[in-house]
Amino acid sequence: MRIFFTGGSGKAGHHVAPFLAEQGHEVTNADLAPLGHDGIADLRVDLTDLGQVYSALAGAARASELEGASVPAYDAVVHFAAIPAILLSSDATTYATNILSTYNVLEAATRLGIGKVVFASSETTYGICFAQGERKPLYVPVDEEHPTVPEDSYAMSKVAGETTARSFQARSGADVYGLRINNVIEPHEYEQLFPAFLQDPALRRRNLFAYIDTRDLGQMVQRCLTTNGLGYEVFNVANADMSVAVTTDEVRERFYAGVEQRRPMGPDETFYSIDKARRLLGYEPQHSWRDVLG
Repeated sequence: MRIFFTGGSGKAGHHVAPFLAEQGHEVTNADLAPLGHDGIADLRVDLTDLGQVYSALAGAARASELEGASVPAYDAVVHFAAIPAILLSSDATTYATNILSTYNVLEAATRLGIGKVVFASSETTYGICFAQGERKPLYVPVDEEHPTVPEDSYAMSKVAGETTARSFQARSGADVYGLRINNVIEPHEYEQLFPAFLQDPALRRRNLFAYIDTRDLGQMVQRCLTTNGLGYEVFNVANADMSVAVTTDEVRERFYAGVEQRRPMGPDETFYSIDKARRLLGYEPQHSWRDVLG
C-alpha cells in the first residue's frame, strides 16, 4: 500500500512508520521534522493548513513517482501527528492544533477518495489519565463502551477528533478506525522506567496500569490496514499484561475497591481491555516488560 503517515517523526511514529515500510508498504512521512529513514519519503507539511494537506496528499513524494503517466494515489492515511500531551503548549493551542489537523486530514483524505484512515486517539479520552485529582473508571476492565468525559484539553481534542472521524466516515463510507492508544513504551524504556513501576504500582494508576509496546502498536496499525469493511470503529490499544508486578486482584483491592468488575480477569491481565481488537482485527500482542526484566 502507498501510505500517507502523519507524525512519523514522533515517539510512536518513528517506530511504526519504519515497521510499516518493513512490511512492504510505501510510506510517506508528513511532519514538521524529517524522520530521515531510508525507504521513507519525508514531506514537510503543516497539517493545520488545509491547503498543504490537500497538496501533499494529491502530489508526489519521491522522484520515482514522476516516471509514470500520473502520480499514484494513496491507499491509506495513518494520522498520528499531534501535540502529544498536556503541559507542552497552552491548553488552547493543544486543543486547536490537534482538532484542526485531524479535521484537515480527514477532509482531504475522504474528498480525494482514500478508502482507509487509521487515526490515533488516546487512553486519555476516558478522563482518568490527566484528571485533576483522582478519577476511577466506572467499571473494569475498561472497554470501548466506557463513557469518554475528559477534563483536559488534550483528551478533549481526541474525543472531538473521534466525533469528527465518525462524521467523515458516515459521509464518505470509507473505513475509519480510531486507536485509543495507551502509554507508549519503547523497548529501551523497560530497563529505564519499569523498575520504579514494579516498586510502586501507584505510579501507573493514571494509565490504568497498562502500556503499549511500540512494536505491538505497529502490529495493530498493520492489522487495521489489512482489515476492511468495518466502517467506523474505535479500539483500545494496549499490551495483554499490566505494567506492574502485582496481581489484578491486588490492584482491584488497593485502587478500585467498590468499582464494578464486569467479567473475570486473569491474574496479570490489563485493565485496559483489548478484547475488541482481538475479536475484530486478530490483534495479539507479542511483547512484554517481562521479556526484559523477568
